[in-house]
Amino acid sequence: MKNAFLGLALCFSATLSAQPDATVTIHPEQGKQIIPKEIYGQFAEHLGTCIYGGLWVGEDSPIPNINGYRKDVFGALKELKVPVLRWPGGCFADEYHWMDGIGPKENRPRMVNNNWGGTVEDNSFGTHEFLNLCEMLGCEPYISGNVGSGTVEEMAKWVEYMTSEAGSPMADLRRKNGREKPWKVKYFGVGNESWGCGGSMRPEYYSDLYRRYSTYCRNYDGNVLFKIASGASDYDYNWTEVLMRNVGHRMDGVSLHYYTVAGWTGSKGSATKFTDDDYYWTLGKCREIEDVLKRHIAIMDKYDPKKQIALMVDEWGTWWDEEPGTVKGHLYQQNTMRDAFVASLSLDIFHKYTDRVKMTNIAQIANVLHSMILTKDDKMVLTPTYHVFKMYNVHQDATYLPLDLNCERKIVRDDRILPMLSATASRDKDGKIHVSLSNVDLEDEQEVAVKLDGVQGKSVSGSILTSDNIDDYNTFENPGTVAPKEFKGAKLTKDGLTVKLPARSIVTLEIK
Repeated sequence: MKNAFLGLALCFSATLSAQPDATVTIHPEQGKQIIPKEIYGQFAEHLGTCIYGGLWVGEDSPIPNINGYRKDVFGALKELKVPVLRWPGGCFADEYHWMDGIGPKENRPRMVNNNWGGTVEDNSFGTHEFLNLCEMLGCEPYISGNVGSGTVEEMAKWVEYMTSEAGSPMADLRRKNGREKPWKVKYFGVGNESWGCGGSMRPEYYSDLYRRYSTYCRNYDGNVLFKIASGASDYDYNWTEVLMRNVGHRMDGVSLHYYTVAGWTGSKGSATKFTDDDYYWTLGKCREIEDVLKRHIAIMDKYDPKKQIALMVDEWGTWWDEEPGTVKGHLYQQNTMRDAFVASLSLDIFHKYTDRVKMTNIAQIANVLHSMILTKDDKMVLTPTYHVFKMYNVHQDATYLPLDLNCERKIVRDDRILPMLSATASRDKDGKIHVSLSNVDLEDEQEVAVKLDGVQGKSVSGSILTSDNIDDYNTFENPGTVAPKEFKGAKLTKDGLTVKLPARSIVTLEIK
């Protein structure tokens, strides 16, 4: 294992044998910022089998369904407490014409999904199907509007169709199609990746388009849109600079996309076959999002010191090569414990910046990239990342508790410094403190002293996600290879806890 590291270990805590391997000091009295539940947002694009076969099979399918939605997937998403769902893309959004997806299904025109494999879709999943699903799940819809190939009129009429109650032509058309009352639609994206698949635009040009298109995205009958501009790809700080300068407070939020990916050309590497060195490099790349956030936030602070414009990381996650034997362009990849760690470390970072970051959306919800769920015919399997999101949903709408972390750090490939421990903490409305800890070390258990800075716990319980191998994953034949279990390795002390954290493990603790 030691050859997985390209440098000498660095340790920032004393290494006396009687001392713990790591110390987490939580400051409950400093908790001020709420972790918005939208940090746990999801993303469903018309890509591969994310929609068709993942979420939707139609009312006449032999696969058990609720009004066309897969029953097994719907139940799993209810358990996950999905707070917000983004749709219809992604790159697909800027080729999607919403009127093709309304009215009787037998009359809807077919379309070619040019971005993702040239798949022909029948438009049976459209505006009604998406917004009704959000209502059933109890989550906020996040609509991505078409700027790349759509018109201002088209976007304006879509907003009116969804949200107007008056006797307007679009409201009457909605009623004709079976929906009497308008839906509540809060989040509306004005284009997606306008620098790339959404139109290959310059930021100056997109800024002018945003100002024009967003003007006609009106608020109807008490529905207030939260308008989100198409923001930067990871390190494109100039894009954020131009939008903040040229658009400013005409937008409520600006997006940011960041993928943990080995490279955009050639092979991105296998989702399931990787070395220890690859694993540590991946986590180092994942953690780099913190520096990216800081730089974008600094630009936003210059123009918006009161932090009125939100930063929305509405695409993030791992991106590996498609699984062998799957359809090219459908981006189907397996999901191992490595992906689970990318999820836990990313969420730990997002929690720290929620004074500016108000939403994130992992890509994607089913069968695509860093997904929660995999389906095949009538079978469904929950991924390790699903289990992380479920273990972490106790942090939704809880008060973030700042903490200090002292642990071993090691230099990995490309001179990235990787802490062997990650942590986050929050206090819910009932006063319970939840602490999530990730031991990324592949070999060594860590004894962690968790100090609660004056708070005395009366009981502690927890769950753990781990596996024998870092490349373990769940299959349709063996769906329980990686699954959470009860954790009994935490003990109360006079000033907090001691936690024996196994190698390759993610733990969430509840302290009462």
